[in-house]
Amino acid sequence: MRKIVIAGNWKMFKTQAESVEFLQGFLPELEKTPQDRQVVLCVPFTDLSVLSKSLHGSLVNLGAQNVHWEENGAYTGEISGPMLAEIGVSYVIVGHSERRQYFGETDHTVNLRLKAAQKYGLTPILCVGETKQQRDAGETESLIITQLEKDLVDVDQENLVIAYEPIWAIGTGDTCESLEANRVIGLIRSQLRNPNVTIQYGGSVKPDNIDEIMAQPEIDGVLVGGASLAPKGFARIVNFH
Repeated sequence: MRKIVIAGNWKMFKTQAESVEFLQGFLPELEKTPQDRQVVLCVPFTDLSVLSKSLHGSLVNLGAQNVHWEENGAYTGEISGPMLAEIGVSYVIVGHSERRQYFGETDHTVNLRLKAAQKYGLTPILCVGETKQQRDAGETESLIITQLEKDLVDVDQENLVIAYEPIWAIGTGDTCESLEANRVIGLIRSQLRNPNVTIQYGGSVKPDNIDEIMAQPEIDGVLVGGASLAPKGFARIVNFH
């Protein structure tokens, strides 16, 4: 049975005070949310501890935006699985396109991070997807298949979420047509050993397109960027029809 996972990625936004204020507007909107929907907030490291306390007993799961592959060590600026697990984090984004583009993330380091997340009981959200240049060159399918082959070596597919994020549709206002997103996500599923892996779509998801996206049979959820920063708007996404 495939789980529905609706995840917000706050990226580098919101102080602790702002994150608490967000919850005050967001949590009341979830009173009638179906219990089979997993809601995740992937927030900056400084917000994790305060939100862990505030989210206790709610429908919302806490997520981080990265994890290192070592348990500890001289890795300035990184964070380990045990550090995240200790404060109640249950999900972690791995291999987001911004990490790959700006911070030197490779398929090899993505693979190491995925295995570390699972080792410490975290569910990784693996991001894969193509740039506009790659799409225009007809490389979408081959690129994604290669990413999956390299990223998923020795990774447990029973504890995994995958997010298809066409990089050309992130923060641009361009949304991949829902039928096309469904097609690519079907391709991703065909490459997996476990057909029940939750596969999300991510890329300019908004309250006004969520219903169409979630009507597609292969799409099990969304990874939401900017639209997850507004409590009412993100609640509308969580409560899709």
